[in-house]
Amino acid sequence: MLYDKPVYRLMADRALLVELGDEISPSVNKRVRELFVSLDQQGITGVIDLIPSYRSVLVMYDPLQISISELENLIAKTHKSMDPAQIPGPKTIDIPVVYGDDYGPDLEWVAEYHNIAPQEVIRLHSEHTYQVYMIGFTSGFPYLGEVPGALFTPRRETPRTHVPKGSVAIAQKQTGIYPVQSPGGWHIIGWTPVTLFDPQADPPSLLEMGDRVRFHAITAEEMVKWQP
Repeated sequence: MLYDKPVYRLMADRALLVELGDEISPSVNKRVRELFVSLDQQGITGVIDLIPSYRSVLVMYDPLQISISELENLIAKTHKSMDPAQIPGPKTIDIPVVYGDDYGPDLEWVAEYHNIAPQEVIRLHSEHTYQVYMIGFTSGFPYLGEVPGALFTPRRETPRTHVPKGSVAIAQKQTGIYPVQSPGGWHIIGWTPVTLFDPQADPPSLLEMGDRVRFHAITAEEMVKWQP
């Protein structure tokens, strides 16, 4: 449910959590993005950082520059006056994926779990357009939702200690891409040569909250042209 007005929760003495709904949904997340962008555009004195997530924005602030009451009043006014038409539209990014074999070691398991062929997993995964709900876990990691109902898959019982950079994976209702090598408990069904995070770039993350992502299958031979 989307709240009529923000709900505030203090997070220690330098952060305020602003909740806009009680569920993970495109409508709640869209509102979160609108508030995040609106606050960011203002360049508010005393606000150090803004961290958007599924249904909330974490506002990091300096209490010596802005009081909590001033901050809450400003957020409330911004929330009330937001004009979605003034918010920049999201990007749509095409992501090539080599599915299966060594690039997607869990593809066969996912297919067996759902009692479908591996090619059907690929078709279902790549025919859908996903929304970037948030960036988190590691730098540039996109939480993308939602996968088709036929692909709802539980997390791995035992997480891997090393998931290769570029791995495309699914867990429960979401899919994601590992931008760097890291531990992970999602099922790896493919791999992309696209770089998702570059600390020297501006912005460093290829994907941002609100963007749209479409996957398409390529062969191992074709992936060479996608590499820098």
